[in-house]
This record gives sequence, C-alpha cells and structure tokens, in this order.
Amino acid sequence: MVGRWGARMDSAGSPDYFIGIAQQAMWILALASAPILIPALVAGIILGMIQAATSINEQTLSFVPKLIVVGIALALFGGAIMMLLADFTREMFARIPDMLR
Repeated sequence: MVGRWGARMDSAGSPDYFIGIAQQAMWILALASAPILIPALVAGIILGMIQAATSINEQTLSFVPKLIVVGIALALFGGAIMMLLADFTREMFARIPDMLR
C-alpha cells in the first residue's frame, strides 16, 4: 500500500513502516527547505561573482541582500510550507494508534 506522500505503508510493527515514515519526513524536509535555500544559494552566487569582479570584500555587502532574499522567500512560500508541515504532522498523529497495536 502507498501512503499520501508516496512512501510504502506496511504494517505498523514492521521495520519497513518506520523506514517509510523516515522517507516521508526526509521528503517533507526537502520540500520545506528548498523554497528558502535555493533563492539564498542563487543570491549568494550572484553576490559572490559581483564581489569577485569588483574586488569588494565587505562581509555585510553579501549578508544583507541574502537576508532580504530569504525574507522575501519566507513571505512568498511561508504559508505553503506551514500547510505542508501541518498536513504531515496531522498524518503522523493519525498514525499513532496504528503504531500502538
């Protein structure tokens, strides 16, 4: 049987059940962190290239724009990330009775 996030759903007592939960958790982690990390990575690369081209080695020059980019990404994707985490948490709490059998 396949669960909502694509992981296999075996009986609650088997090791495959817990491996499936761990796979789901890792997938949710990747989906939740990518909208924040990817824009920060792109901003860091662009700012690093600009700093290398202009020979400016000021640390705050790279920190402040990345902070702004991360803030904008959180404003845009924060709601979707929270819904993703809330759905996953609800699903984990719904599975607790299966794990106790």
